[in-house]
Amino acid sequence: MPTKIVYSISATAHGGGRDGQAKTEDGAIDLKMRPPKEMGGSGDGANPEQLFATGYAACFLGAMRHYAGQKKVEIPDDASVTAEVGIGPREDTGFGLSVSIKVSLPGMDRATAEDIVAGGHEVCPYSNALTKGVSVTPELA
Repeated sequence: MPTKIVYSISATAHGGGRDGQAKTEDGAIDLKMRPPKEMGGSGDGANPEQLFATGYAACFLGAMRHYAGQKKVEIPDDASVTAEVGIGPREDTGFGLSVSIKVSLPGMDRATAEDIVAGGHEVCPYSNALTKGVSVTPELA
């Protein structure tokens, strides 16, 4: 868990959750939410998995850049991270997520690239939350 929170943002969903509206308190994100066609929805809007994949990809790339900077290693300008997020039913109850991270570090030797990917995974708060846990406190307002 973090020892000090340096940034915090809240978002609120209204309507049907996956079939409603969601926006951040600062107004930077204000989206119509719709389930994907694969889950019986119209697909005419964003869905939580798209938002998670987008955030995770951006965060992971930033984490790799941070780690590389500490190691004095240059990350290529055309580096990219693709996060693929899947959702499906769990055996017990409810739904579960799967995540796959694909990293492209053009021109970097394999050993260095593997170190940067592994270091990014250790630094990335999304990776940390998924592998080591995150503090979640649901409460009725």
